[in-house]
Amino acid sequence: MTADLGWSQTESCFGGFSGVGKLRAPWSLFVSTLSLLRLQKSPVLCIGEEQPKNWFTELQVLKGHFDIVRFLVQIDDFRCASAGDDGLVLVWNIETGERLQELRGHSQQITAITTFTCNDGLMSHTSLITASSDRSLSLWDPDTGNRVQTISDLQSSVKCLLVLERLCVWVSGGEELCVWNKDFQLQCHRQNHSDTGITALIELPKNCIAAAMDKEIMIYRLTVSPDSSVSVAELRCLSDHQDQIRALININDGLFASGSHAGELILWDAVDWNILAYEHILWEESQTCAQAEIRLGAPKPSEMSIQHLTTNGQLVLAAVGSGLYVYSVLTKTVVAYRKVAHDSNILHTMLLSDSELMSCSEDGSVRMWEIQDLPLPAEPASAGFFGMWTFSRSNKQTGPPSKKIVDVPNIRTLELTGDLIGHSGAVQMFVSFKENGLVTCSADHLLILWKNGERQSHLRSLALFKKLEENSGL
Repeated sequence: MTADLGWSQTESCFGGFSGVGKLRAPWSLFVSTLSLLRLQKSPVLCIGEEQPKNWFTELQVLKGHFDIVRFLVQIDDFRCASAGDDGLVLVWNIETGERLQELRGHSQQITAITTFTCNDGLMSHTSLITASSDRSLSLWDPDTGNRVQTISDLQSSVKCLLVLERLCVWVSGGEELCVWNKDFQLQCHRQNHSDTGITALIELPKNCIAAAMDKEIMIYRLTVSPDSSVSVAELRCLSDHQDQIRALININDGLFASGSHAGELILWDAVDWNILAYEHILWEESQTCAQAEIRLGAPKPSEMSIQHLTTNGQLVLAAVGSGLYVYSVLTKTVVAYRKVAHDSNILHTMLLSDSELMSCSEDGSVRMWEIQDLPLPAEPASAGFFGMWTFSRSNKQTGPPSKKIVDVPNIRTLELTGDLIGHSGAVQMFVSFKENGLVTCSADHLLILWKNGERQSHLRSLALFKKLEENSGL
């Protein structure tokens, strides 16, 4: 059960780090306790209350779920949907924090959710597609809260969803790959032979899709016939990873990337599916090989697992255990890193710009980072933390000697610029609405809406002056 924190569903608390007002007693005490525990656990990364680059100085707690909230999806500029282990899908207004719709229908946890926008030429409408452990799929209207379509009694649970808007079809992945049209009619399917099933799907050029299955990536091509029926053919199996693939993303029209449990990051050509670059984060010293390596001081294998990948088309940000790793697509080199960015595994990341990024973790924190130059080697800060890393690039003849990472040109660090404290459980993911705010969801059953306190104060002042003018108060 969720503890009563003294909040109503849409009750705001202002202040955060800039001191704009006061927190209500229960939540203020809770946040203070979290801050103290975090300071005791990782004093190196605690930056205190003075965070001039952290503009999220106002928060609003959103209640409604009664189990872990795992998914957030943006519907439009002012609405998002949340889903998790309670089987509920809730639609929120991120301007006001109001719960707009409560979508009930699944009897078990939600395993995947996505938006589906279909354009009939005159207007477009965005729907929600959800998959659940109850082995069903549902199509929802987020405007009315109605379940428009449902498919039950599937052979197995669906683990991932992919919408191909150009073809007006969508794909579900699990123990089998299924292609559906906009009316929820099955067009074709293919059984896979992996014990883990399909865990991730992305769209590729020329009507192709890539599906991650255990250590392999399967490439399929969809063909639409003149009668609008769709068929799917298996084209190639990419089996270059040595461990289970944990992340799969599009970078741009010509590239995609995959990351594995063993810390392998591979960049692929999206058209001919060849390897363009390979980076390996190791937890023990190994023999030199023809691939690029970053070697660490013997952490646990789980600490090197790539949990999440995100990109802006030029940089790839990888969540590697509890650390962050920034890779340049253009130069195919590491440009910045932070070995220990959180106290536990990082679950979700986002690039805010070419120099700013954000991450959230199992430790309950949401953190903002800035890419900065490393201090000079003579300074004390260059030892210790960075001394735990070595960097080497080997060739076919003899691998060059390992060098301290501070000696490698253009390597930069990630400096903590903001620490968003509010959740008491693992923060599963977040969605940015840019100037309108940030939404986070957590294992504590809560969503938190983070906003720019200065901007919100300005908007409230404008609204007050407008109301006074309307009432002839000025």
